[in-house]
Amino acid sequence: MTTSDQSLWLRTAPATAYGGLEGDLEVDVAVLGGGITGLTTALLLKRDGARVAVVEAGRVGGGVTGCTTAKVSALQGTVYSTIASRHGAEAAAVYAEASAAGVELVARLAGEEGIECELERRPAFTYAAGPREVRTVEREAAAAQDAGLPATPAANAGLPYPVELAVRLDGQLQVHPVRYCQGLAAAVAGDGSVVVEGTRATSVDHGSPCRVRTTAGTITAGQVVVATHYPFLDRGLFFARLKAQRSYCVAARVRGDVPHGMSISAGSPTRSVRSYGQHVVVGGEGHQTGSAEAEPERFERLERFAREHWDVRAVPYRWSAQDPSSYDHLPVIGPYAPGAGRLYVASAFMKWGLSSGTFAALVLADLIGGRDNAWAPRFSPTRLSLRSAPELAQMNAKVGRDFLGDRLRPAQAGSAAKVRRSEARVVRDGLGKTGVYRDEDGKVHAVSLRCTHLGCLLRFNSAERSWDCPCHGSRFDVDGAVLEGPAVDPLELRPPP
Repeated sequence: MTTSDQSLWLRTAPATAYGGLEGDLEVDVAVLGGGITGLTTALLLKRDGARVAVVEAGRVGGGVTGCTTAKVSALQGTVYSTIASRHGAEAAAVYAEASAAGVELVARLAGEEGIECELERRPAFTYAAGPREVRTVEREAAAAQDAGLPATPAANAGLPYPVELAVRLDGQLQVHPVRYCQGLAAAVAGDGSVVVEGTRATSVDHGSPCRVRTTAGTITAGQVVVATHYPFLDRGLFFARLKAQRSYCVAARVRGDVPHGMSISAGSPTRSVRSYGQHVVVGGEGHQTGSAEAEPERFERLERFAREHWDVRAVPYRWSAQDPSSYDHLPVIGPYAPGAGRLYVASAFMKWGLSSGTFAALVLADLIGGRDNAWAPRFSPTRLSLRSAPELAQMNAKVGRDFLGDRLRPAQAGSAAKVRRSEARVVRDGLGKTGVYRDEDGKVHAVSLRCTHLGCLLRFNSAERSWDCPCHGSRFDVDGAVLEGPAVDPLELRPPP
């Protein structure tokens, strides 16, 4: 079987066809983003009696939700020891309670709405791949237990290779994330609520009422939820507080036994493992978006790992995802910015968006419904984390270096004629620079390298044939179309220099 660059989940789910926005629309709440966060929020709001519009730029579940390893777990690598060290035990306990509630809400909604998403209860493991990771796993086990999770030490993680130590949490979930999202969308649509696809929100006026401008019309709403994974509106300065990271997955079809549990290593390089039928899904190889580390060898290393430990018949799927994390390692959930009482946001799920995006929906539904939520203050987007201030400074210093450094860096080729097939180069174009990619058929694709978000210069991602922004994570295809926000406008097309 030929390898597909689309995820296993997107390839094995039926296509949706909700259609685009047709002119202007008026609802109670507009939810921007048709992934698990936006759709769960929309369903909870609809159950509260609101008329909701979900606006998705692509297809339901077709963004990061459809490109995960599809684990719904409150045990998340080494997140509890990280949160406790930065914010204290109380913050870790809040995060644990919220994450466990997110897991249970997925199970409950799937049952109540009759969603066929191959949901199964499975144990989750964080394991030490070598002696150097044992202390890390011991700290995580202690932090998870202190946070209130019934996590237990384990001698193994049910993997076909030895591990030094593991921490185990039973009763977590494996799902087919795209089918789950499609079920949520079906529950949202109707009775005055709508789901629209192929429609990109481009701006929001958060007055009274709010107005969402899209590529196909304007939506008027009492409140707006930005659930676009990375917040695309600059007024909250999220671009200065979030960093975008890419990670990679392969799905190998194997002979023999597959893992029963869901596992992730505690050290680097990360190896995340789960099964789906006779497929073993292996994830890892993360790096910051726009880094020179975006290379095809990332996929090759994951495939090599799978072949080392399982009897692999074929590797028919490979894909990648992008996840924002906040500078202080907690999600941002709540009012978008001070004074923006009708505008809400949920983001920075640190690669655990199926559980965190679900509990974010609980927070947002309470806030919009005028109810108190005990978790909301901890995840408030306007919080201050002084202990993490040095990391915030480092993040933004890097952005400054990238912004200036790429402008001073020399071009890689003097003209498009010097660019070979299946290759991309930065080509000098007068006083500026143009990104040139020549495809396998010899066709040249030339675009401006200036990111349409805040003007950083883009870098080519050879693993996925895209132009990526090292500053804030926007991504564009070789013809300039937006693949990832916060950018909403395409790149300018250029004649080949």
